[in-house]
Amino acid sequence: MKIIITGATKGIGRAIAEKFAAEGFDLAICARSEADLAAFKTEFEGKFGVQVLTKPADMGQKADVLAFADFVKQQWGEVDCLVNNTGVFLSGEITAEPDGQLEKQIETNLYSAYHFTRAMLPVMLAKGSGHIFNMCSIASLIAYPGGGSYTISKFALLGFSKVLREELKNKGIKVTSIMPGATWSDSWAGVTLPESRLMQASDIALAVWGAWQMGPSAVVEEIVVRPQLGDL
Repeated sequence: MKIIITGATKGIGRAIAEKFAAEGFDLAICARSEADLAAFKTEFEGKFGVQVLTKPADMGQKADVLAFADFVKQQWGEVDCLVNNTGVFLSGEITAEPDGQLEKQIETNLYSAYHFTRAMLPVMLAKGSGHIFNMCSIASLIAYPGGGSYTISKFALLGFSKVLREELKNKGIKVTSIMPGATWSDSWAGVTLPESRLMQASDIALAVWGAWQMGPSAVVEEIVVRPQLGDL
């Protein structure tokens, strides 16, 4: 079995990679840091005995998105699971955030998933099966102070997922929107909160794995996961 995960060297993406690699999946991943990718490949191939394809890519750039898709298709003839995990969070308010902040987050949080999914869909359609997970957010459901353009981009990503679900439901391909609340990752580095206040990335990975395991006649359309004590 083969899974593609964008932005997989850290946080939720890495946790998903660890869970699926432990279950025997070969991995194709991208990230901006060549050093992080090299370390990931060495660790995962040694620990899990699976194939790991890596390619540096800035998924906010369409050319990099398409180059990563071409790279995977040259190596693999089929793909079972795709996780559009790449994302960026820049805080701010619409009335005050710097010019270009909306564009940067739309390009990374929405366009990356749109262009990469379109590039990989012919492979999945040819097989007549597969599962696409889009990493949305609690911010896809509610606006919150300081969310600004990030919230706009995540609302849009959920909309993309809903359209994709409708278009692929009779093609044998599942689509799941994942909406996690606050989860420990590099984005929360330096925050002085008890570890129990935020979720663990491994819990999000378990939710993804559970949705993947369902039989062909069922699909989890949306996964909403929040910290036990609620949103921050």
